[in-house]
Amino acid sequence: MLERAGLSVEVIPSHIDEPTGQGFSDPRHYVMTVSWLKASAVVPQVTDGLVLAADTVGWLDGQVIGKPADVADARRILTALSGREHELWTGVVLWRRPDNVQIVWQECTRLFFRELSGQQLNDYLATDTWVGRSGAYAIQEMNDPYLRIIEGSLTNVIGLPMESLTRNLQWLGYA
Repeated sequence: MLERAGLSVEVIPSHIDEPTGQGFSDPRHYVMTVSWLKASAVVPQVTDGLVLAADTVGWLDGQVIGKPADVADARRILTALSGREHELWTGVVLWRRPDNVQIVWQECTRLFFRELSGQQLNDYLATDTWVGRSGAYAIQEMNDPYLRIIEGSLTNVIGLPMESLTRNLQWLGYA
């Protein structure tokens, strides 16, 4: 998404142990914490430039919906989402070096996940689309057969809220 927006990027993995969501009663605080941990792990490696770190999680029934551990966990998550609304939260950190100016924000998108039959669930799990994905799904950019955005940003669901990112990049002086 960043390259499509014309931005030149270098990926530097943070190699942090992400919290499981236990002990967090607020998705905003959770994504803010994880994105900040990612940024602070990378910043010492960057002397001049901009560090962008983000983390996205689902939120349902007062709990974090993380990445599934395996196919059984993906089945459990998708069954819980089936026929229901949920929230998808992204925390973002922009950290400009060397002056250490930082912008931190969180964004929420509300979604409805279509009710899945047993066969539809099996078919979806067989695609492995759920692997490594918060909420055990990846939205299709156009006409997703399973998800409908109720309120918020499509790019947030894809993985990074590009609209608010663009505004904050401009504020930091990056056109």
